[in-house]
Parts: sequence; structure tokens; C-alpha cells
Amino acid sequence: MEAKTSVPAEAPTAADVLAADARLRPHVHRTPLLRSALLDGRAGASLFLKGEHLQKTGSFKIRGALNAVLAAAEAGARAVVAASSGNHGAAVAYAARAVGLPATVVVPASIAPAKRAAIEAYGGRIVVAGDDSETRLSKARELAAAEGAAFIPPYDDPRVIAGQGTVGLEVLDDLPDVEAIYVPIGGGGLISGIATWVKDRRPEVAVIGVEPELADDTHGSLAAGRRVALKAAPTIADGLRALTPGELTFPIIARLVDDVVRVSETEIVEAVFFLMTRLKQVVEPSGAVSVAAALRPAAARRRVAILSGGNVDWRALWPALSETLARHGL
Repeated sequence: MEAKTSVPAEAPTAADVLAADARLRPHVHRTPLLRSALLDGRAGASLFLKGEHLQKTGSFKIRGALNAVLAAAEAGARAVVAASSGNHGAAVAYAARAVGLPATVVVPASIAPAKRAAIEAYGGRIVVAGDDSETRLSKARELAAAEGAAFIPPYDDPRVIAGQGTVGLEVLDDLPDVEAIYVPIGGGGLISGIATWVKDRRPEVAVIGVEPELADDTHGSLAAGRRVALKAAPTIADGLRALTPGELTFPIIARLVDDVVRVSETEIVEAVFFLMTRLKQVVEPSGAVSVAAALRPAAARRRVAILSGGNVDWRALWPALSETLARHGL
């Protein structure tokens, strides 16, 4: 990682994470830390899994979305709009329904059918726009302005980041002697929130971001010392296909995160396969990247990998999973 940058003034603080925890506690699950002797043996260390795939709506996204939607409702919002590849949209739709607000979600044409179905099941109105995150975000902002609705960003928002930071708060509460936390990176909201809390309370704990090699915009931006954009992000981890780091999240990551590592498509699918067949946990590729990295040799003896979501697009995953089954003689 290159030289650190200053954290923006609008970035949330540990106090904001604590306030978000108080606001969210009645509404979200306190997800477990999962562990198995088999997992420890593979890692050569004590490896715990933070089960956000067991969270309401099937991912960590409900934390930030609900924190932002509750704040918007308190400020008088009459409707909300979001842009999402799936999980954030489902979380916003769920949160909006909980407070009685209509929600519109701008999604890519390639959205996983299961994720689209979840958004609609929670009452969200679907608008399709392109296949990249920038197109979706632009369309969502346009709709919010035209309809007088509150825009709920997927990651570049202090309220969203603070909500995601409650994952880190729970990890430190439940495992005070953790040495390293592995976190998937898409737009950067989850790792920004976790790092905000962890580096305030336990600065010696390593916060390690994980990206697919085919969607390594944060890794490349850190190397360049500025935000750079990818032309495409054709990874199987559909929730991590951001083409450029967030304007707010990138400086937080650059300042607070210890390292960002990349994992191959094969490592990702192998992690999904291992979690499903040996630990009986259904985790989407975006949520399994952390395990792929945490299984590598490292100095930290007590590690936590964040399983960020469990909303699997089986039609997209099956070809790669079939190859993995063949490699294992199954």
C-alpha cells in the first residue's frame, strides 16, 4: 500500500458507529462467529467466520441501508431511491417497507434473478439501467431528484458506512483478541465502516481488504495513489464489480486499512465450494473472497473472515462450480 491520505471531514467516526449500533440493534441480527476444527486446520490458525450471510435480507447491507433510511425518514423523506447490483437494493427495499416509505431500486440488466425477486418481494420498484455501477448511480440520482426522493447510496454515505461499521463492533465484542479481520471490498463501505471502528478501539488489529483479481479497482488505486477506474470487472463475485473506489470510502481505506489483497476466480469458487460442502454454509462468491484470502499463510494466529452475503446466483455460479466438483472427483 502507498502513502496514506487524510480522512475526509464528512467521514463517520467511531461515535457514529456506536450511535448506529444503538439505532440498529432492535432491527437486525447480531450474527454469529462460526468456527470449525476443519477450517482451523486448513488455515493453520484459528479462523472465525462472521456470518453476515445469515443477516436479514441475506447480507450485511441491511445495516447501512437501514441506518440511512431511518435517518432519511426522521428528516422527512417521503420516498427513497437506491442503485444496486442486488444486495443493497434488497436492503433498502426492506428498510423502506419497515418505515412505510416507497422504494425504487435501479439495477443492472444482468442482475441475478434471485436478487431481483428479493427486491420485489420487499416492495421495491425496479428500474433497469445498464450493467455498470456508474450508470446505475447516475440514473438513481436522476430519479431521486425528479421524484423528490432521498437517495440512499450503496457505500459513499456516512450513514451507510457507520451502519456497516457495526459488523466490526460486534467482532471486537465477541472476539477481543482477534489479530486480523479480512473484509470483501466492492465500493468500500463495509471495510470503511469496520476500519473506522477497529482502528479507533484496537489499532493493532490488522484490517485486510480482499478483492477479486478481475475487480481490483481499490488495489490499483492504492498503488497509483489516486482513484482509478477499471474498464470492466468480469468477476464471478457480482457484488464486488465496482469499477472505481468510492469518493468517500477510498480516502478512509487509504488511511485506515492495513493491506488489500487479491484472489483468483479459482480461489473464490474453491472457497464457496469448501464453505458449502464442508461447513454447510451457503455463501455467495462476493462473501467468500474473505475466506479465500484468510486461508493463505499469514502471521496472524486469530483471524476473522467476514462472510458478507449469502444470496447466490446459482445460474451464474453453476458452470464454475461444476468444474470445481470435477477437480475434486465429484
